[in-house]
Amino acid sequence: MALRSLAIRKAIGLGKSVGLGLRGLQTVTLPDLPYDYSALEPAISGEIMQLHHQKHHQAYVTNYNKAVEQLFQALNKVDTSTVVQLQGAIKFNGGGHVNHSIFWKNLAPVHEGGGEPPHSSLGWAIDTHFGSLEALIQKMSAEGAALQGSGWVVSTVVGFKSLQLFHHCCCHCLYVSANVHLCILFFASLHASFWQWLGLDTEFKRLVVETTANQDPLVTKAPTLVPLLGIDVWEHAYYLQYKNVKPDYLKNIWNVMNWKYASDVYQKECP
Repeated sequence: MALRSLAIRKAIGLGKSVGLGLRGLQTVTLPDLPYDYSALEPAISGEIMQLHHQKHHQAYVTNYNKAVEQLFQALNKVDTSTVVQLQGAIKFNGGGHVNHSIFWKNLAPVHEGGGEPPHSSLGWAIDTHFGSLEALIQKMSAEGAALQGSGWVVSTVVGFKSLQLFHHCCCHCLYVSANVHLCILFFASLHASFWQWLGLDTEFKRLVVETTANQDPLVTKAPTLVPLLGIDVWEHAYYLQYKNVKPDYLKNIWNVMNWKYASDVYQKECP
């Protein structure tokens, strides 16, 4: 168990422990990529990989550690309201770190086996549950391209006394209580933010395709789900290269998919 815990800590880049009596809150570190930033070209440009890793993933690490340290202080002070308030930041940034740590391992340069289909027990399971690898890829690519997220962040003055943020997603109307005086100061568009997963349901020993919103890890869908591979469909993962042509990104990423990693995880869970 101790060796497995150590392996998990290394896999997702866990850093120092923050003591909390018999329990500990673990800070995290940004993991190194197992390849150069440009190694996945032309499927994913080096510019995107560097920005994605050094800026976006690093931000999740930094903000998660900050929230964890604040949580530690709040727990010591028995500040329940702050503890509750921090849960959203911990889930979002911690999920971002967990998801991206898996994502980097899900990719591999072509000369290192990226894109090579699985021929092990995972390959047979894919044929059993989806008909073929091609059918699985088509299913995930089509579903990922079809999913749309839209919304607005609206900065408002309510009663001209306090500044609030109204976040409206996936609808066409902004609902505001009739007795609230609303003065719009500015707004900004939001875009689709989600992850696609091929996972293993360890309870029923079957493969599943799932989607999680924002930075929610696959385990938030069900505690029995183990991620085999995930595709980051946030715009920061592809927009600099593919602009608004998301289907091309979802098509080309399979050329650098690391099926060996997914097969190894599957074999460990279904020996």
